[in-house]
Amino acid sequence: MASAAVEAPSTAPAEESEEHRTPPAARPERSWVRLVLLAVGAFAFLFPFYYMIIGSLQRDPEPGPGGAFPNPANITLDNYESINSSISLLRSLVNSGVFTGGVLLGTLVFGLLAGYALAVLEWRGRGAVFASLLLVQIIPFQLLMIPLYVMIVRSYGLADSYLGMIVPFAINSVAVLIFRQFFLALPRDLFEAARIDGASELQILWRIAIPLAKPAILTAVILTFIGPWNEFLWPFLVTKEADLQPLAVSLANYISNLAGRAANPFGAILAGACVLAAPAVAVFLAFQRHFISSDLGSGVKG
Repeated sequence: MASAAVEAPSTAPAEESEEHRTPPAARPERSWVRLVLLAVGAFAFLFPFYYMIIGSLQRDPEPGPGGAFPNPANITLDNYESINSSISLLRSLVNSGVFTGGVLLGTLVFGLLAGYALAVLEWRGRGAVFASLLLVQIIPFQLLMIPLYVMIVRSYGLADSYLGMIVPFAINSVAVLIFRQFFLALPRDLFEAARIDGASELQILWRIAIPLAKPAILTAVILTFIGPWNEFLWPFLVTKEADLQPLAVSLANYISNLAGRAANPFGAILAGACVLAAPAVAVFLAFQRHFISSDLGSGVKG
């Protein structure tokens, strides 16, 4: 009797788990349903990109649904040659790279310095500066565009220059917030031990904080890249010289002024959109693996 009383509790959970266990036949059905739903979602997400690429390769425009599956004889690179002859895609890409690269450099340099100062250093007014940082994020950039234009173009004389396009975006409040929150999560003992060893604050930032901040740096780069790369209004205001305009500005000028003269305006515009989107997709694919691996590694103890 005693042995039966002891064995009863051990067998009851096993029987209960068998009753609530999912039948093996239902598992493949659920997996197929998930695969179908994921495939439908992926198709809905990727179809605009596919249509953009296919439309840029068509000699004769097919704006209807049949344009998604064109005749192979209608595939050509003439649209890329047409828009390149009008706005010089390579030169516009270089201008976009200089503009975006300058913004990224300023974002990382000033963002790391400001984030480190707000998170690690003790100084009077730090809370007020952080509150101002949060306040800046709710102010649309369009409200600041007119005073910035007067200051950059008239006061500083930076019209028709790369520096005039870069300066208003050199400090990104979102990047500063990202770096501040990341540095706050680091143990204070790391910084105190470095100070005891005689390291200066810049040495601590360069040798300790920045090597540990790779996930935050990758996040700031990904979030910052899209804005200046697709920006066209501010560069258009700063410079009217075609040799300095980024690709987004050149495409806007092409659509408004030159697209009507092209043999296939629809395909030429899509060709320009493909060239504009390609670097952004490449940056995302290049940084995604490092970003995910950094997140996974940060969750491992030991």
